[in-house]
Amino acid sequence: MSLGHTILGLLESQPRHGYDLKRAYDERFGRTRSLHYGQVYSTLSRLLKNGLVDVEGVEAGDGPDRKRYTITEAGVTDVTEWLGRAESPEPYLQNTLYTKVVLAVLTGRRPQDVLDVQRAEHLRQMRELTRRKSDGDLIDQLVCDHALFHLEADLRWLELTAARLDELTRQVRS
Repeated sequence: MSLGHTILGLLESQPRHGYDLKRAYDERFGRTRSLHYGQVYSTLSRLLKNGLVDVEGVEAGDGPDRKRYTITEAGVTDVTEWLGRAESPEPYLQNTLYTKVVLAVLTGRRPQDVLDVQRAEHLRQMRELTRRKSDGDLIDQLVCDHALFHLEADLRWLELTAARLDELTRQVRS
């Protein structure tokens, strides 16, 4: 996900201060990993430099002056184009888990142990996500469903790999 585009999208509804943007982001997208203020302000600085946002006004406060940012027409165009582009699906052709399985085979360790440990962790995370989903609102449900579907696909890969370990071992060791 592009943080710059997300901030532009949040600014499209109304001008906001950096603090307000962080809060809006965390409420909508950062439930499991909140945004750091430094990320907000460095992104706003880049967007300002690129002409995608403007400073609408500056307010004095107890601390540093608070800048109120607004999206420019170029910013609206940019976020519109981004929303209209398809995201490239990530095929995960060379992931860490595959590497661990092959290295276990190469080093004489039991690749089944690697798969068993990973399966247990996937199932633990799935239980946690299922609990969160049942207690959550629609946003939590959708986020958890997305993660659960990916974990289910990973579990299918773990099972398929376990069924092919003998063949994999022969090919890797030859």
